[in-house]
Parts: sequence; structure tokens; C-alpha cells
Amino acid sequence: MLISDRYSSIQKNPKFQKLVKRKNTFSWFLTAIILIVYFAFILIIAFYPKFLGIPVAEGMVTTIGIPMGLFIIIFSIILTGVYVRRVNGEFDKLTREIIEESLK
Repeated sequence: MLISDRYSSIQKNPKFQKLVKRKNTFSWFLTAIILIVYFAFILIIAFYPKFLGIPVAEGMVTTIGIPMGLFIIIFSIILTGVYVRRVNGEFDKLTREIIEESLK
């Protein structure tokens, strides 16, 4: 079997099409979540900057903006971990199945 034929058979495989659709949907979903969180923070900076200047507790120098910024960073790391876990589990399993089927 030629390599181009193998690629063609993989692309026609319903499991491959399912994999591509699920992976794209999941990627765009996580992208939308982080963009919403990030742009919400930017909009707060633009339209309600005094809110971010409110101290976390009375007498503290740290304002609400610092924990919110840290939350966005940590949230991004968590979403990356969620993506990697799903890709390494569910999506890699489907990929192996597709490759095994194409070798037959």
C-alpha cells in the first residue's frame, strides 16, 4: 500500500473524522473559555479600574487586581492540563485505533 493511499484511507475513516471533530470542538471550547476570562479582566481594567484597586482586606496593600491576575494565570495552566490529559487519554487512544486499522 502506498503512503498516499494509507493517508487517504485514514482521512476517510469515520473514526478519524470523529477524532478531528471532537478535538477541534474541545480545543475551541477551551479557547473560548480562556478568552472570555481574559477579556473580562481587560474590560474590568478599561471600564472599572477602581474596582481592581480595592484592597483585599482592610489595612492590606494587596488589591483585588493581583489575585484576579494570578487567577487568570493559574486558570490558564489548569485548562492546559485539562487539554493535555484529554489528548493523552481519549484522543491518543482513538489515534492508535485509527493507525492500527490503517495498517491492516
